[in-house]
Amino acid sequence: MIYFVVIAAVLALSFAAFNFLTVKKMPEGTKEMQEIAESIRIGANAFIHYEYRIQYIVVAIVAVILAVVTTWHAAVALIIGSVMSGCAGFIGMKIATYANVRVANRARETEDIGETVKVAFRGGSVMGLCVGGFALLGLFLVYMIFGIGMGQLDITDASYTNMLGLSFCPFTMTLSGYALGCSMVAMFNRVGGGIYTKAADMGADLVGKTEAHIPEDDPRNPATIADNVGDNVGDVAGLGSDLLESFVGAIASGIILAYHMFSKSIAEGTGMSSELLKTLILFPLVFVSIGLIASCIGIAGLLFKKHMSDDPHKDLNKATYLSSGTTILLGLVTSWCLFHTYDSASLRTILGFRCGWLSTWIAAAIGVVAGVVIGMIAEYYTSAEYKPTQNLAGASLEGAALTITQGMALGMKSCMAPCIILGTGIIVSYQISGMYGVAMAAMGMLSFVTATVSVDTYGPISDNAGGIAEMSGLDPKVREITDTLDSVGNTTAAIGKGFAIGSGALAALALMISYLYSYNDFNTALILNIVEPMTLAGAIMGGALPFLFSGILIEAVAKAARKMVDEVRRQFREIPGILEGKAKPDYKTCIEISSKGAIGEMKIPSLLAIVVPVACGFILGPEFVGGILIGSTICSIMIAIYAGNAGGAWDNGKKYIESGKIAGSGKGSPAHDAAVVGDTVGDPLKDTVGPCLDIFIKIMSTVSLVAVAVFSQHNLAAWIMGMMK
Repeated sequence: MIYFVVIAAVLALSFAAFNFLTVKKMPEGTKEMQEIAESIRIGANAFIHYEYRIQYIVVAIVAVILAVVTTWHAAVALIIGSVMSGCAGFIGMKIATYANVRVANRARETEDIGETVKVAFRGGSVMGLCVGGFALLGLFLVYMIFGIGMGQLDITDASYTNMLGLSFCPFTMTLSGYALGCSMVAMFNRVGGGIYTKAADMGADLVGKTEAHIPEDDPRNPATIADNVGDNVGDVAGLGSDLLESFVGAIASGIILAYHMFSKSIAEGTGMSSELLKTLILFPLVFVSIGLIASCIGIAGLLFKKHMSDDPHKDLNKATYLSSGTTILLGLVTSWCLFHTYDSASLRTILGFRCGWLSTWIAAAIGVVAGVVIGMIAEYYTSAEYKPTQNLAGASLEGAALTITQGMALGMKSCMAPCIILGTGIIVSYQISGMYGVAMAAMGMLSFVTATVSVDTYGPISDNAGGIAEMSGLDPKVREITDTLDSVGNTTAAIGKGFAIGSGALAALALMISYLYSYNDFNTALILNIVEPMTLAGAIMGGALPFLFSGILIEAVAKAARKMVDEVRRQFREIPGILEGKAKPDYKTCIEISSKGAIGEMKIPSLLAIVVPVACGFILGPEFVGGILIGSTICSIMIAIYAGNAGGAWDNGKKYIESGKIAGSGKGSPAHDAAVVGDTVGDPLKDTVGPCLDIFIKIMSTVSLVAVAVFSQHNLAAWIMGMMK
């Protein structure tokens, strides 16, 4: 059945190639449209090439350290993971820079919202299909090369000893290396892209719309090209690498946990066979392959649909629901095929499976349903179709201060319902399928990630299309169509972020259990005592880390945005005729400001998640790091949900006013100015802080899992305590 994984990967990548070429064959439109699109494309290419040079230097350094401290297999797997994640992000960014102008042109030619949605979604589907395809292709390579080719699947104890004399279970370490490679690229892409896009966006809005009172994406604004470049490098390349990392992390957490459960079963004498272990390893791989095929069906269902509605959100939701529903149905068959031959009583005794062969399917289905429900909650709080965002738009009539206050309240209140869903999912999946079930719930939530990323990526492509339509002076009807698509895109982005942080929390919990297994005797109960001083101190510090991380990111965006604001003001002041449309702005300087700001500011937050758990582990030991993981995970969930929903609501509240839904208020009105300020405040929250936090908690968990075998035996605190005895 393992070959089913590579079949699904090849199918997805072939479908992605077909959609890529189909989009490229479409006409780009007028000469002005082509010139603007080319400028965006050049800026995006320049930034991502420079960013990749830096991040792969870091990847190479970490790979060398990993080879010395752990195993060379993990180092090679790390490189494989980084290449897969990097390829997905790069190809997704490339198609976005081709699709944006073609979306604007389709709207210009047809003035049909349904046909325009298809082009944007086809471009977005390339990113989604590459995420699922490259992630599974890399996992297949790791499984075949190291698992089967080098026989690591059959080694279940810590029998591999490295040059430092440290021993590891080889396949779990190799898989951790692969996940870490994906995580590192995701962190750099999300942080670097997030700082870039929001610095440009804030600079363009604060001076262009608020001070000069010119429309969004007006060609007279020098920051518009940089803003559109940012959509591609942050919201497309960053998004793709982010969710590929979440996808791989969820799968890896289940496989690594299965190995530790096997060792515990051997220690306790409960009789788990090596055949059952291989089945537990195979199940998540086959299940997500089913999900990838189901996503291909959902994507094809929309792309080849003859009659589209005038409601893009409805059509996009249908694609998501078809993908998730098909995943659940086919997943039932997968669970039966893999587990029906095992005795139900043995599964209950060994693994805690209370429903026999159905247990793993129920846990995965819980994850699927929980992901959809969390997405629906995000839609309720961020869509202009519902009261929370409508009330937020109404608050803009009373000024910027109340707009910000109302948005903060909305974001905070929106945290409760998703956390109830997450908590319920953890409890129910554990009761039905044990701790392995929690890992399967995380895997289930992202099993149809290809569909969710496709829907999510459609948003920034539509946003770019609106910018091109505005800058090239197309008919206002075209901008109305792209604005409708963009408004839906803000909601789909919030839904995607809900999926990412929800699955990240579940995967982090499964990795936490593996972390405890890694340094405790399998004959002892796995309990991390939260009231033990070392653990409690770690939890307090861990709770503060996401705030430190978020603060650094927001400050980085503010620094770069401040430079952008100064540059836009300078050009308006020193270049005669810009605001009259008689002189052309200097777009290149604004692109350089965003690029330098992003590259310069992304290094510290990107390395924070790697350095902190390792440093704390070698100083204070594994219990302290365990506390850090608990505290940071809990706080990151809250901040990420708050940031994503508040930011999305501020953005859609602004668009609600722009669409004329509030009588007497439209573009250029005091209410619109207040809404622009709210949207600007929300920009770094929804597109920088929120998306980066789910990577932050998973990379901390993965790094801790990799390093705990070393610092559990060699740390300063244990040495001092030994000296005191």
